[in-house]
Amino acid sequence: MYLSVVIPCFNEERALPRLHDALAAVLAAVDRECEVILVDDGSTDGTLIEARRLAFADSRIRYLSLSRNFGKEAAVLAGLRDARGERVAIMDADLQHPPELLSRMLALMDSGCDQVVARRSREGDPLLRSLLSRMYYRALNALTDVGVQDGAGDFRVLSRRAVDAVLSLDERNRFSKGLFGWIGFDTATVPFRGVPRAIGRSKWSLGKLVNYGIDGLVSFNSKPLRLSVYLGLLVAVLAGCYMAFVVVHTLVNGVRVPGYTTLLVAVAGLGGLHLLFLGVLGEYIGRIYVETKRRPHFLVKESGGGVAPARAQRLESLSRAG
Repeated sequence: MYLSVVIPCFNEERALPRLHDALAAVLAAVDRECEVILVDDGSTDGTLIEARRLAFADSRIRYLSLSRNFGKEAAVLAGLRDARGERVAIMDADLQHPPELLSRMLALMDSGCDQVVARRSREGDPLLRSLLSRMYYRALNALTDVGVQDGAGDFRVLSRRAVDAVLSLDERNRFSKGLFGWIGFDTATVPFRGVPRAIGRSKWSLGKLVNYGIDGLVSFNSKPLRLSVYLGLLVAVLAGCYMAFVVVHTLVNGVRVPGYTTLLVAVAGLGGLHLLFLGVLGEYIGRIYVETKRRPHFLVKESGGGVAPARAQRLESLSRAG
């Protein structure tokens, strides 16, 4: 099979018909054997029903339904494991990843690349959001051992050996952007301008974005722990200097009543640092705890599709007769 398109879906019932129409036009131009894998990540609306309908109408579509909401990372992993194509594309269901861009990405794959990444520009984004994103990616690239481009998300096409390399990484705390960067291989980039969601609202709240950002910072390195050591040493040196100052000042000027402000600042500052260090340490311990359990990344409740329409009609007739 030439191409598999993996699409994680969470409450995308209304978006799937438009996505199917857009993908059908692109895949028709490819004119080679393709499949589309819709991964229902425990949706609470009619996403699964719509996926069944599309799979019944189009033999290129298959679907997986996870037993509950395991998160986008698990849904992407489920799709990659189920993909049969020599090239595997990953894209969102909300049409913010333009399907027509796949043609350009596939053409670049012909030049020998193992990854072609669609990089979204920040044009049209609110100024504060754009600034915070740039600051985060600079911090991420400074702290981690893999390079992650600002605007480069999950929308990409991978060769079969790149997919196999990603699947060989069996860690439970998955940060796909980092994993894709870690495996390496020749990578090309296709810029595109971001567009608003066609239907519905984003599932990414501020809290989810913050948690996802923390995952990225601690998933690929131990530098936050090392920074805690350096910061602790710096505070110890400053405390030693201040202690020496207090001793000399007392010897020269005699004993005075201790200052309330100095004591309050010292206690609050050191207490805050202690909590920060405990939080960093807890993040790593928590990840060790999850890894040692070796639980599966996801559970599949239902799968189907990939049946030619004529055969699907016969199966439906037989099921009704039974």
